[in-house]
Amino acid sequence: MRDFSQDTSALALNTATLGHNLEGHGAGWSPERLIDACTERGFGGIVFWRREIGTRAAQIGERVRAAGMAVAGLCRTPYLTGRDAGSDDEMRGSIDMAAALGAPVLTIVTGGTEPGTTGLGESRKRLADRLARHVEHARAAGVRLALEPLNPMFGGNRTCLFTVRDALDLCDTVGDPQIGLAVDVYHVWWDRTLGESLARAGGRIFGYHLCDWLEDTRHMLLDRGMMGDGVADLGAIRAAVEAAGYAGHCEVEVFSAADWWQRPPEVVLDTVVERFRTVC
Repeated sequence: MRDFSQDTSALALNTATLGHNLEGHGAGWSPERLIDACTERGFGGIVFWRREIGTRAAQIGERVRAAGMAVAGLCRTPYLTGRDAGSDDEMRGSIDMAAALGAPVLTIVTGGTEPGTTGLGESRKRLADRLARHVEHARAAGVRLALEPLNPMFGGNRTCLFTVRDALDLCDTVGDPQIGLAVDVYHVWWDRTLGESLARAGGRIFGYHLCDWLEDTRHMLLDRGMMGDGVADLGAIRAAVEAAGYAGHCEVEVFSAADWWQRPPEVVLDTVVERFRTVC
């Protein structure tokens, strides 16, 4: 495993950690102010959400790189399945935004079950079909597509993939190296088959997301823990992810409306750095 105790070059901030992913949350910092704050603390990368970028993707990407950091990724595509699925144009637009930003990875949260269906078969078939339609566009744009399996409690409305195994099976169905997966501690820590699934992943892990699972989680979406405050075995998960060949950024993504989003952003960023060095 890599030693992060004195090296934060692999640390990336997902701006959701400051509440920037949801309207009405966060401190209202501009991308430029956030870039400067991360640079001062030695972050190696940053991951934005589409709602922050607007029409300024190229400008923001250039600012990140000029500061000595990398744009590690972009969150996220529109849903591809379920009642809230976006259009093909929206999907292409998210790929184009990632390319303009200089983000090598675009995260996919799939969306839920298809209206009028039960179980997961039809939803996963639609997901595979829609992904296959966008693979060539993503390849031409230089953007890899990372399927993010979610905790089963998000089944129905947000996802039809629950485990790393599910995501890998879908990758196999599409059969294109442009599609891989993002491993998020919050969503996979509970899975007793995680180790064997990650061993199967090979070079298909495109992202690794850090946070923690609080023992007394109060809100399934907006109450993630800061690393070290919960019960996830962070060391074991990262060891398995790196053993599968992943050597990219570790993206801190803490949705925390009642706790960390209420604290000064400077304190949150300082805590992220300290926890990354000591418990991740």
